[in-house]
Amino acid sequence: MAIARFPGKSVDANWSSPTVDRFLCVNGTPWILYLLEECVDNVWEYSSVVVGLVSMCCILLSCLPQVHESYLNGKVDEAMSFGFLLFLFSADITNFAGCYLTRQLPIQVVAVIFYIFSDLILISQFIYYKIKNNLNRENPVLKWLCCLWCGAGTLLLLVLPKLIIDNIKTSESLTPTSSKSLEVSGYICGYLATVFYLSSRFPQLYKNFQRQSTEGTSYLLFVLAMMGNGTYSLSIIMVLPALKDSKKNFIFKHLAWLIGSMGVLILDFFVTIQYVVYRKNNSGRRHTPLAALEVEPLMYEEDELSVLEQT
Repeated sequence: MAIARFPGKSVDANWSSPTVDRFLCVNGTPWILYLLEECVDNVWEYSSVVVGLVSMCCILLSCLPQVHESYLNGKVDEAMSFGFLLFLFSADITNFAGCYLTRQLPIQVVAVIFYIFSDLILISQFIYYKIKNNLNRENPVLKWLCCLWCGAGTLLLLVLPKLIIDNIKTSESLTPTSSKSLEVSGYICGYLATVFYLSSRFPQLYKNFQRQSTEGTSYLLFVLAMMGNGTYSLSIIMVLPALKDSKKNFIFKHLAWLIGSMGVLILDFFVTIQYVVYRKNNSGRRHTPLAALEVEPLMYEEDELSVLEQT
């Protein structure tokens, strides 16, 4: 018998292919059934999917302000901690493995694929500017490699979620013993991802403290991450009222992901405090060159007046 990915919902034993599913899901939401192949027939599950999509958009868009900020100053390798990016990428990889092996909600699987994509963008930009700043000159080959990498990643992003969701449905036909061992491995990955997520913020917090500045990093990156993590947790919790089985089992099954998202949300508040505390340092650095430019013309005017008086 197939296992419902929304726990507590009964699933017909004949659910073996996407084609059959669509005929059996009479009251389901068509667009969710088409995109995620999930029969959502009540308001709580529908809200969970919509909030999950909002979370996915927030996390995916969160990298764009940082990409823009890095493009403007070209010093991302000085402002951002590579440890932060590395822990974040490791967390999303193990998170994906955990979601896949434990057959979490489909929206969780799709969301984490987008998270990995945004991580790769930030890591690629960090490496690009690190190499460029070390060479102290423009490198056309490096630009082309970055463009090709981003293009290939975008194409993969468009295809991968659908393939993985289809594969999850196929994997539901495994024997109970194999299924149980995979599920245990998935939960281990889930808790490992939580450790990586919670560890990811500390290198950046330390980097900001060391520099006594947050200049070169975009606060919108962390704002959108907070919104993404908050809505991610909410998308899981919103399924609870629709459950027919034990709510405790559901919470236990998703506990690792809830701890990870809520824990990072709390740590991002500490990053927010740093932005407030170091704001004066940032503004002082930014206005110093402008102040110099304003003073220089005045000095030239004084010199010209003195010459005229002498003549």
